[in-house]
Amino acid sequence: MVVDGRVLVAALLFSTLLGWLVHVSFRAFGAWRRRVHARSRASRAYEGEASAARWLSELGYEILGAQIVAQYVIWVDREAFTIGLRADYLVQKRGARFVAEVKTGKWAPRIETAATRRQLLEYRLAFDVDGVLLVDAEAKRVQAVTFSVLE
Repeated sequence: MVVDGRVLVAALLFSTLLGWLVHVSFRAFGAWRRRVHARSRASRAYEGEASAARWLSELGYEILGAQIVAQYVIWVDREAFTIGLRADYLVQKRGARFVAEVKTGKWAPRIETAATRRQLLEYRLAFDVDGVLLVDAEAKRVQAVTFSVLE
């Protein structure tokens, strides 16, 4: 069977176009999926923070501020870098002030998670507080975290 060269070229162009369309479609679907997941995470975090304020109040903590900011300076080879931070809540109980960090999900609320542990340590150092609280929004648990190297 002899195939006309024009048919072969047309088939090649069609398959190339089809492959490109499939590739673009998969990329668009992946981007859409990431956006949906990010919105879902943000919504869950927002709801977690709102309910955490209620639980903290029920536990006797007075909410002094939400989305509080702090800055500190670090020096690297004599060059200053200002680091900005934003914590979920500043609370007080029996005269002691705490930064309360609200976490959602499976891993973030766990002290075993390195990123969470580092964040709480940074908050403890940067904010003028007596301690930090790790709030697991989904388990409805508030844990006071202390660092032996600071106490």
